[in-house]
Amino acid sequence: MKSRPYYVSFWLDEQEHDHLLQLCADTGLTASALLRHLIAGTEVRPKPPQEYAALLRELSAIGRNVNQIARWANTQEAISEEELSRVLDLVGQAWRLVKDTL
Repeated sequence: MKSRPYYVSFWLDEQEHDHLLQLCADTGLTASALLRHLIAGTEVRPKPPQEYAALLRELSAIGRNVNQIARWANTQEAISEEELSRVLDLVGQAWRLVKDTL
């Protein structure tokens, strides 16, 4: 664990305090962590929406399905129109998930 031997305290007016609290809420960081990031010059971004985790799980599942179909097609050296249609549906589903989330 990193040791932080220095304590810094300072005063904020109401507007500055509200802004700090809003930044903490947007980034998901504590006030001290946020200030350390800002002092270090690190870019502070808003935390991603909770839907992103679900989107990543769905995209991962779709990717696995597409990969299984591609592996099967390589071993058979052919793919039927039905199977190709399934792959295109999965890719379309992935695009819709991305669009709906953004």
